[in-house]
Amino acid sequence: MFSEETLYSVALRHCPLIGDIVFRKLIGEVGSAKEVWELSKSGLKNIYGIGKKISLEIGNPAHLEFAEKELKFCEKNNIKINLRHQNDLPLLLHECEDAPAVLYQKGDYDPSLKPLSLVGTRNITSYGKHFIHDFLGELKSKNAVTVSGLALGVDTEVHQVSLENNIPTVAVLAHGFHTLYPSKNRKLAEKIVEEGGVLFSEFNSSQKPDRENFIQRNRVIAGLSPATIVVETAFGGGSISTATFALNYNREVYALPGKITDKYSQGCNHLIFQNKAGIISTATSLVKQLGLANEGEKMGELFPSSEIRLQLSENQQNIFRAIDRSTPISLDELSEKIDIPAYKILPDLLQLEISGFIKALSGRQYLAV
Repeated sequence: MFSEETLYSVALRHCPLIGDIVFRKLIGEVGSAKEVWELSKSGLKNIYGIGKKISLEIGNPAHLEFAEKELKFCEKNNIKINLRHQNDLPLLLHECEDAPAVLYQKGDYDPSLKPLSLVGTRNITSYGKHFIHDFLGELKSKNAVTVSGLALGVDTEVHQVSLENNIPTVAVLAHGFHTLYPSKNRKLAEKIVEEGGVLFSEFNSSQKPDRENFIQRNRVIAGLSPATIVVETAFGGGSISTATFALNYNREVYALPGKITDKYSQGCNHLIFQNKAGIISTATSLVKQLGLANEGEKMGELFPSSEIRLQLSENQQNIFRAIDRSTPISLDELSEKIDIPAYKILPDLLQLEISGFIKALSGRQYLAV
């Protein structure tokens, strides 16, 4: 059974012109949703910024009737109703100025896990998939929970790969729980809940997946996490709005760079160019930047060095293997170690340095990177 305060909160939020910020103002001035609902019209008009149109809607029995039906729907479908003013929202989301006044929830949310939002285009490429698999492979023992929007493309990949790695995942919907969009992700949504994840929505059961709802949904995705990772997006893609919300909330934003000719890397590249997002170089460095790396633990890179080294010549591979990461080796020592004259290995050393595999020190000494 839901509380009386929940009933009046749903009714109040259902009133036209009462959005999350106005709702919060009313509660702040009066004390509770029930007290707002029962306040006289003259009392409502005395609240700064509350005009005649809003005050006429408050107390309308049609909204209370809707709320009664909504609570019955939620009870029947095991949906929890979180109220911001009663501190029910996840902590980071609660901190956002425009956080939902009412947040519907299906499934379990573990506040002890670190949430990470991953978003991107519906037109995911193999490059984006490769990154998601690599990065989430790193996260499976990091007490993290992923957050995305259940859309096709990047979102779907994030949720699916999270489940494959036994990582709980959060899907934020752009509609009420009476439907599921896109319909082909219905089974995925069910599996998310079954595997210990959660579906969140600020929309009641009368609200369809209208276009404007997706931008509104994106602020919740950004608000839930300390960091938002943009995998792939074109100029002006929906993920740009998620990144913008995250920046406005003073959260971290990271973007996966790509070729300037690749349409779905252009949005990421632009975020990096504008200094609005940190550049992702490897999965290793990103995990460290997010504060999730265990000290002394060696993690795989986005593009593992073993794969890159296959592109090196045999001589370059032999030289690289002979150079230590902690103890510098001189040119003469290296020449003696691999039994190749110094003048013959200099060109290869230069190429290895340019490619970022080694670092040249003073006195012709070298370290592996």
